[in-house]
Amino acid sequence: MVRPGILLVDKPGGITSHDVVSRARRALGTRKIGHAGTLDPMATGLLVLGVEGATRLLTYIVGADKTYEATILLGASTDSDDADGVETARADAADVDAVTDEAIAAGIADLTGEIDQVPSTVSAIKVAGRRAYDLARAGEQVELKARRVTVSRFEVRQTRRDSGTIALDVVVDCTTGTYIRALARDLGRALGVGGHLTALRRTRIGAFEVQAAASVDDLAEDALVEPATAAAVTVGAVAVGADEARDLRHGKRIDGGGRLTAAVAAAIDPDGRLVGIVEKRGAQLKSVMNMPEETSR
Repeated sequence: MVRPGILLVDKPGGITSHDVVSRARRALGTRKIGHAGTLDPMATGLLVLGVEGATRLLTYIVGADKTYEATILLGASTDSDDADGVETARADAADVDAVTDEAIAAGIADLTGEIDQVPSTVSAIKVAGRRAYDLARAGEQVELKARRVTVSRFEVRQTRRDSGTIALDVVVDCTTGTYIRALARDLGRALGVGGHLTALRRTRIGAFEVQAAASVDDLAEDALVEPATAAAVTVGAVAVGADEARDLRHGKRIDGGGRLTAAVAAAIDPDGRLVGIVEKRGAQLKSVMNMPEETSR
């Protein structure tokens, strides 16, 4: 039986996140694998998978901030806000060529910080129990509500101009739930020329970087990150004694709430194993998620 852990995978373009999960299940010989957020088939980059009991950690990883590298093409709009969609409008070349670097910078500044973002129509958000992309593909009208997200960095690294188009290579740091496709759409709309995403790569989820990820052709048990390590870099760690670890695993509270400086932390036993995630309850600590107890290391 495969040991529990977190598996970092560098997804290539042209396959779905579910395809990656399927490959990991075959490679590791287990069905118990989940993910902390998908990527569109067009997108590449970091997927975080939980294996066996470590799937319980995905709840804490999925909400982490993320970093993306992307290419935005100004001058044309699509129905999906990315290159996989059908072009719906194209601006006059003269209008696109008249867009200045200063105007682009101002448009990006308006999309930086806390913003109310309407997700892309072709998204996985559920509307009356159905995915928005299913409704859109069925020709139904989809109206999604704006969501408050935070874009802490929206930086242009390179600008490439051609007659009638402007390609922007950008890097974005943002909170979970931010749609980079929507940033491309909204920037193009603000500039009056339309825009969509032509490339997207996720390079970070919380403390996890794509540089440490395995390729889909090299998925193996030795690539797993130990649950204790993954939990500690995600929510911080607090050391507990052997007796305390036993009590936490049995659902009991332990003294020492002062050891916690954040809302939750990973409780690590003297053998370096993850007991679970604990939170402060007054002067005590209570487990809010317990890992299945390991019989051996």
